[in-house]
Amino acid sequence: MNTTIQTTRRSTSRLTWAAALTSLVMLAATGCAVTRDQQSVGSYVDDSVITTAVKARFVENKLVDAASISVETLKGTVMLSGFAKNTTERSTAETLTWKVNGVKSVKNEIAVRP
Repeated sequence: MNTTIQTTRRSTSRLTWAAALTSLVMLAATGCAVTRDQQSVGSYVDDSVITTAVKARFVENKLVDAASISVETLKGTVMLSGFAKNTTERSTAETLTWKVNGVKSVKNEIAVRP
């Protein structure tokens, strides 16, 4: 009975160590290749903040359907894509995007549904 318990503890301990080691390796690997074009960590974080702020403005605004519009940011350039119900929603999404700090340019690829 004791040998079974000891074997189980060893297996659990090995799995724990293996999971921890795998996590560290993955974390280190993602730190080396942050994003496409070798974007710096600081720039990546800034872009993430911009994307989050734009999405939050969409959610707060009743004229924009946040679930229908995708937001991607790279080096301060925000790409809007997806579908809008009308031209007012499309232009409102772009206007809200320009109001976010750090936005350098906006590429509005939102299609208006017929």
